[in-house]
Amino acid sequence: MANHTTRQPTRKPIPEHDGKPGLTYRDAGVDIDAGEALVEAIKPLAKSTARAGSGAGLGGFGALFDPKAAGFKDPILVATTDGVGTKLKVAIESGRHDGVGIDLVAMCVNDLVVQGAEPLFFLDYFATGKLDVAAGRAIVAGIAEGCRQAGCALVGGETAEMPGMYAAGDYDLAGFSVGAAERGTLLPQEGVAAGDVVLGIASTGVHSNGYSLVRRIVARGRLSYADPAPFAPGQSLGEALLTPTRIYVKSCLAAVKAGTLKALAHITGGGLIENVPRVLPEGVVAALDARTWPLPPVFSWLAAEGGVAAHEMARTFNCGIGMVAVCAADRAAEARRILESHGETVFTIGTVRARIGDEAQSQVAGTETWG
Repeated sequence: MANHTTRQPTRKPIPEHDGKPGLTYRDAGVDIDAGEALVEAIKPLAKSTARAGSGAGLGGFGALFDPKAAGFKDPILVATTDGVGTKLKVAIESGRHDGVGIDLVAMCVNDLVVQGAEPLFFLDYFATGKLDVAAGRAIVAGIAEGCRQAGCALVGGETAEMPGMYAAGDYDLAGFSVGAAERGTLLPQEGVAAGDVVLGIASTGVHSNGYSLVRRIVARGRLSYADPAPFAPGQSLGEALLTPTRIYVKSCLAAVKAGTLKALAHITGGGLIENVPRVLPEGVVAALDARTWPLPPVFSWLAAEGGVAAHEMARTFNCGIGMVAVCAADRAAEARRILESHGETVFTIGTVRARIGDEAQSQVAGTETWG
């Protein structure tokens, strides 16, 4: 709020309102007490994410972080921001809010690690029409869990209650993360070349992209999110579609620090077609073979139920590969061993070859097996 001044007012005093009771912020739809209750509820969650360089406390006007205390000598800072997209509509309609917080963190920190950066701290923005403290706490609990998985501190955020901006029960999320890498160690490295090996690291499902199409397919099939998932026995459709995005930070950082990786690509919106070229030099192509990894059942179902063509699948969804790694042929086995030792499922999905003319830099063959 702006500071009050002692200067005498130059405008006429506000007139009385004919005996009508004065309005309050609560009357306008904003419950300050609920906001304070949420802050108190999430303080322990933030504290649980504390790491070297930050105390992960809440309540101040800003948060401090000391890269030197985190072990960096000459750091380059890397910043990312992202959201969860219309996956939030599935969470709202399903009444399940805990996993989207993990999604929010994942979408930011996975973008940091592809640049070889270690996530240091995270902030969130949570906006809603009317604050539901229980739902808010579930969301922030997921954010805290995502931060623990990534090894970064939840240092603050903003909860905005904005009546009239959102329909009843709706909310939106945005995340902001800062990471660091020692100068000279950022990815992608120079020297990605023909003959390099492309590894694919398995996803946990749809992650957080393509949900506008997912929701259209669900609606066209006249399905409810409470219905049994056709592709996941024992789960409701909503539960299965809300499987959180996998966080690849610790596994990929281990492979980066071992010097085994030349480049990483986070497979988000744009799928395998659009994301892999972002880390390749102009003169090469990633030649991928879809027959080298199994297509998870959720994608088979989406393709069949929605009549989605294979190329459209590959440029919309991750299709089972949430992260792509490029390494020299003589380092691929070591990279795979390190990633698998951190719990990842890894496939050798292709190679890098010379580009012919202006062809697309990501070529996915064998998609006919996705039927």
